[in-house]
Amino acid sequence: MKRKSWLLVPLVLVLIIVSIYSYFAIIYQNKFLPNTTVGQINISQLSKKEAIKKIKDNVHQDEFLVLDSGKTWKSIPKQQLGITFDVDKTVDNTIKKQNPWLWFMNYINKPKNVPIIMTDYNKDALAKEATELRTTLTEFNKKRTPTKNAMIEMKDGTFQITNEVAGNTIDIDKFISAFESHVKEGEGTIELETYVQKPTVLATDSKLKKELEDINKLTDVSATYLINGQEVAIPKETIASWLTTNEKGDVDLKTDLVKEYVTQLGQTYNTSTNPTKFNSTKRGEVTVPAGTYSWTIWTDNEVEQLTQLILSGKGFTNRVPAYQGSTTPETPLISNTYIEVDLQAQHMWYYKDGKVALETPIISGKPSTPTPPGVFYVWNKKRNEILRGEDYASPVDYWMPIDWTGVGIHDSPWQNANAYGGTSYTTVGSHGCINTPPDVCAKLFNMIDVGVPVVVF
Repeated sequence: MKRKSWLLVPLVLVLIIVSIYSYFAIIYQNKFLPNTTVGQINISQLSKKEAIKKIKDNVHQDEFLVLDSGKTWKSIPKQQLGITFDVDKTVDNTIKKQNPWLWFMNYINKPKNVPIIMTDYNKDALAKEATELRTTLTEFNKKRTPTKNAMIEMKDGTFQITNEVAGNTIDIDKFISAFESHVKEGEGTIELETYVQKPTVLATDSKLKKELEDINKLTDVSATYLINGQEVAIPKETIASWLTTNEKGDVDLKTDLVKEYVTQLGQTYNTSTNPTKFNSTKRGEVTVPAGTYSWTIWTDNEVEQLTQLILSGKGFTNRVPAYQGSTTPETPLISNTYIEVDLQAQHMWYYKDGKVALETPIISGKPSTPTPPGVFYVWNKKRNEILRGEDYASPVDYWMPIDWTGVGIHDSPWQNANAYGGTSYTTVGSHGCINTPPDVCAKLFNMIDVGVPVVVF
């Protein structure tokens, strides 16, 4: 008898458990399950009507949460974003999705918060909040470790691959884009850690290793110019400083640094702007300013050509840079054939292959219209010209212009034969031209070719 009584105990317990389980399963047919939250509002045990009222009464408290490793980093009231809600539909959908027969599971595994269905949002308010978030995240990133890709850098005079850095800064652009999408789609949270920047290029990257190999080849390129008869070498460390990689990962040159070098090359050597050292007949070495006989490095053209040559890996020797002007850069501006005009001595020499082929006293421009000094050249030869100015018209038999302003070498039959040389130029000087005795001028005219340099100092 006693044994039968004990057997009844488990049966009674089962009946009690089944009764309790069934009771709550029936109750939750029309009420919300335990631990149910909608828009962070707890509606557990409430009927649909009660839940709708509670949510509407508290919907202004609903927030969009920005999380950092699961913890709230920033909360934004949804009303601040101009969001409006469909509470009735949210409640109806939520109660339809719950399973009253599994009511006990809500005690074991707490369900996720159900967002309130959004009907609309304010575009301007969202844009404003996105801007403020961008500013806040920019400051936030300053306290974090920046993520860096593996890259090629010069260390201790050689190019090497530096390892990537797996930092924890937020990719702000991606985050802001996701934040706006989350709001528009009615989501209630976003996790910062999802948008932590990650290295996209690792030190083991085969393409990066190939780039390093290509760069190291280019650092050995030999490159020399021939300027004014001198070899001008581009230092290998200078070429190395130009090397970089482009967006495609190919080896390239830093155009701004190449242009800076070529510009400096021109500033140092351009004869169009720099004076020329000249070994004169009577005064030794003199400095003569630039004139019409000159050249200028064509910077943009040379930058383009130099870049192509370096990247080809072939290098070059004694290259003549791209230029513009009346002569070329590779040889000294004045060689061994030229006309020398010494204004101080009032004398002119014509040197042919390093030897005096002709010399004569001259009369240069008077003090009010002096003959300009400079390195010029005879760019034309004409017979029987009339030289005209504001107050004169002088016929000459031999005319050899040397600059672009009307200055040249010509015969001057109006001058007294004894007036050439000395200080006559101060009283009977020209308007800037070089007056030459007629018989000597005839000889010079027949001796020289167009293009001969004329050094006036």
